[in-house]
Amino acid sequence: MFKMLLFATLAAVGNAIFVYGQRGAGQSANPFLFTFGAVIVCVVFFVAANLIYKSPGDMNYVSANAVNMVIAGFGFFLTFIGFFLLFNNYGATAYALYAVLSILTTSVGVGIWIYREPMNVYHVAAIGLSILAIVVFTYGQSKV
Repeated sequence: MFKMLLFATLAAVGNAIFVYGQRGAGQSANPFLFTFGAVIVCVVFFVAANLIYKSPGDMNYVSANAVNMVIAGFGFFLTFIGFFLLFNNYGATAYALYAVLSILTTSVGVGIWIYREPMNVYHVAAIGLSILAIVVFTYGQSKV
């Protein structure tokens, strides 16, 4: 459990850094420009990481998983464009809505429905609270 929490925290901190950078950037008429620049920097970091961790089976892995890489890359594209539109129009606090919707689309949609991952009463309660969070957040936005 500690490792899971550690990895989730790493991803959350990285995400917060991304949002910080995006919210701090100026406005642009081109919704792709900021994210394109950020992705280029990200690619540089990934190239360095791949050079450090290079292993003999890398090309076989890439060829065996190319379709899933394309699917995931498209998912990154949608996520980053959604981030740009969400944060530039509604601010970083709107991340709460994104996070809760991610719980539903990823944990329920991908984890439970597609991959049939196990679920217990606590997971069901968390999903119910997630739905409640969307309702409360949406209501709160109407009061701002």
